[in-house]
Amino acid sequence: MPELPDLDVVADALHAALALRGVVAVRALMPLSVRGTPAELQALVGQTLGSVHRVGKFLVLTFERDRVVVNPMLTGRFQLAARGEKAPAGTALEFTLGARTGGPPRDAATWTAASAWMAHDEAIPMLRYRDPTQMGKVYVLPSGIVRPVPGLEEGEMGPDAMDPALTLEVWRERIRRHPGELKNLLRNQAFVAGIGNAYSDEILFAAGLQPFRKRSSLAPEEVDAIYHAMRSVLPASIEVLRKRVPPTFEKQVRDHLSVHGKGDGPCPRCGGKLTQVSAGGFPTGFCRSCQR
Repeated sequence: MPELPDLDVVADALHAALALRGVVAVRALMPLSVRGTPAELQALVGQTLGSVHRVGKFLVLTFERDRVVVNPMLTGRFQLAARGEKAPAGTALEFTLGARTGGPPRDAATWTAASAWMAHDEAIPMLRYRDPTQMGKVYVLPSGIVRPVPGLEEGEMGPDAMDPALTLEVWRERIRRHPGELKNLLRNQAFVAGIGNAYSDEILFAAGLQPFRKRSSLAPEEVDAIYHAMRSVLPASIEVLRKRVPPTFEKQVRDHLSVHGKGDGPCPRCGGKLTQVSAGGFPTGFCRSCQR
């Protein structure tokens, strides 16, 4: 499942590579993945892509007039390809973009500068959204048309986990209003946006807290520990992914994580045996010895 670090890297890369290019063609290879009409999709042709950015666990493409919002959910991935490159199996939607002048946009992330995978201005790159299970959805949002995007409606999304406005004081106040187990709390997009199954495990490991602890059982210093862990784990992972993901942006890198997906391996902190369980259908990794 793409989470905040994954999508941050993808959004930065696609913005740098594709913004300021006009749409040459659009193809929906799996129409069931698209919430919008064929005419609305074709109306994107000729519009310039202004920006690509992440909102929580959504990717937002903003064109001159219209927008496209992608919720990749569990199995959606993004691919940056050259024109003429065969679409792999599971490709749901494909954009062909034209040449541009003047290079990447001024607000392109500095880490993307002079990258070998960056298409030159005269290139005709392609952006593909792949989702073999069609679990994720693409929402075409023409200007003037109201179309709900589940998860993005008013009151459905909390502050982004990396939003500077989410201060420690705000965090303390918000967490008081959200009960339940810690892992479910971190995965609750209405509480804090961007964290999913993998990074909730990593944040709780860094904080030294069991995933199934109740929020009501936390001492004040433990509340703060989760916040500080979140603000260290996510940026550190983004730095790793910037180096290891491009140019295969559909690749999901997880082997740098400490406990998630590590099965019965050794705890990197105490050396004890890690535990992995499937709670609610989602694998959860943690250390029974050093997470209290």
